Order: sequence, then structure tokens, then C-alpha cells
Amino acid sequence: MAYLIPLGAIVTVVGLVLLMVCILRVAKARKAGLPEEELRAVLEATVPMNLGALFLSALGLMMVVVGIMLG
Repeated sequence: MAYLIPLGAIVTVVGLVLLMVCILRVAKARKAGLPEEELRAVLEATVPMNLGALFLSALGLMMVVVGIMLG
């Protein structure tokens, strides 16, 4: 079960990178001064990616904890 720790760390890092991408996407849209409707569309398109990134981060951390407990 020792393979769960590095695999979980990789999954967590991927999730964190995706979270950064979401943050940068929204910051860029806000800085562009888009009208409210277009800004709302960007935010709505970013929400599923944000939730997926949070899920990956949580899953990766769970994998690390399980790997430590079983290792």
C-alpha cells in the first residue's frame, strides 16, 4: 500500500494546479472589465472545473492518509 502515498500526492498536486487555473481564469475575466452577463458566463463555466479540482485534491489527500494508515 506504499504506492498510495506518492500517487495521492500527485493527485493532490494536480487538483491544486487546477484550482490555480480556475483562480487565474476568473481574475483575468474580472481584470478585463467584462459586462456582468459575460463575467457571469465565465464564472458559470469555471464552477464545474473548480468543483472537480476540489474533488481531486480531497481524493488525493484521502489516498495519502489511507496509505499512511495501512503502511
